[in-house]
Amino acid sequence: MAIEKKPVKIVETVLRDAHQSLMATRMTTEQMLPIVEKMDDIGYYAVECWGGATFDASLRFLKEDPWERLRKLKAAFKKTKLQMLFRGQNILGYNHYADDVVEYFVQKSVANGIDIIRIFDCLNDLRNLQTSVRAANKEQAHVQIALSYTLGDAYTLEYWTDIAKRIEEMGADSICIKDMAGLLTPYTAQELVGALKECTKLPINIHTHYTSGVASMTYLKSVESGADIIDTAMSPLALGTSQPATEVMVETFRGTPYDTGLDQTKLAEIADYFAPIREDAIKSGLLNTKVLGVNIKTLQYQVPGGMLSNLVSQLKEAGQEDKYREVLEEIPRVRKDFGEPPLVTPSSQIVGTQSVLNVISGERYKMVPKESKKIMLGEFGQTVKPFNPEVQKKIIGDEKPITCRPADLIPPQLPQFEKECAQWKQQDEDVLSYALFPKVAEEFFKYREAQQTKVDSTVADTASKAYPV
Repeated sequence: MAIEKKPVKIVETVLRDAHQSLMATRMTTEQMLPIVEKMDDIGYYAVECWGGATFDASLRFLKEDPWERLRKLKAAFKKTKLQMLFRGQNILGYNHYADDVVEYFVQKSVANGIDIIRIFDCLNDLRNLQTSVRAANKEQAHVQIALSYTLGDAYTLEYWTDIAKRIEEMGADSICIKDMAGLLTPYTAQELVGALKECTKLPINIHTHYTSGVASMTYLKSVESGADIIDTAMSPLALGTSQPATEVMVETFRGTPYDTGLDQTKLAEIADYFAPIREDAIKSGLLNTKVLGVNIKTLQYQVPGGMLSNLVSQLKEAGQEDKYREVLEEIPRVRKDFGEPPLVTPSSQIVGTQSVLNVISGERYKMVPKESKKIMLGEFGQTVKPFNPEVQKKIIGDEKPITCRPADLIPPQLPQFEKECAQWKQQDEDVLSYALFPKVAEEFFKYREAQQTKVDSTVADTASKAYPV
């Protein structure tokens, strides 16, 4: 019996998650723009190019305005939808923000060029997505709610199907299974996608990382089970802690009912463009070849690739690199104490840092960062399992945890940010950059001003030479 044609759609991640995963998000706008016209001709479902860590990295390390990047990409991509990753009530930062900031950020993201907003919460607490989903619907963007995929007693098939139904009711346009650590294995994916297809009419997008080595097979089984969209990266920036390679998945489905219809000759031209960028990153040490291998231990410790590199640098700073294995073994214990959250920004950083401190201090929870305390106070939301009561008591003492939606306790913040940012503001969006990263944004604004002064003085100098008084 012939299977009906159902071409799988491709989201290209080379301009966002691929370089975030392999090169610490250091690709510049200047490196992106020359290839955009060719990428626009491919026929991708969407290009993921903004959000995640790109915002912070642009301001902090590249001295670029992330909003300017988005506008330039939008002007260059004439036919392809632009997609971003959005951390719900955390926006693109690491703390919860008031609803007025979330709404304004969504509005400006869409106004500057975003078509699809992938929204997730590190605890899968849907209350933390309500404001951003409502705001994105209002702006008529495509709303994709992403579930942070993880393993553990609580994460049953029933858990995933129940939450998928609730996502549909919230007003999402599609669902993404966001497997940030590469934990989703092929036959589990087959079962999961099959179950989701039975309980929701929404299109299913699968996102994974190659860290554990099974990602391409996971995509194959997912698509055969009904997944509509997969995330892939052009081969020079694929595999390792990034996504499966776009060209490989295109070839895999060629001639099948799932044929993407994408042209390998055109894809090869794009790969040729990114190949020297990869080589330069390897030579400079920006791309460490260690992250290109397969790490099956990921399945044991459930640690995303980016989190692993963070742990290594934290231990190196403390001169305790020999404690690496101990820290890896401590992570699942801390995660259990913290209500078994998925390990994704910012919960991955919180659990990872606490594990490092537990090991290097020689006593569990002797040293506790403020973020660990916030989690235990319920300020990030509700975890799928209860906290370890003894650990909670040790961390927060007699303070009373909250049980409401955390943002209900945050008064409007925009007027204050507007006031604080007034001296630097050159565009509306500057207030949002400042709201998320005040110190980093201020440094960037000072740099921007210095550059503008330099340009102005050069122009004035040239003019005075051309037209002497």
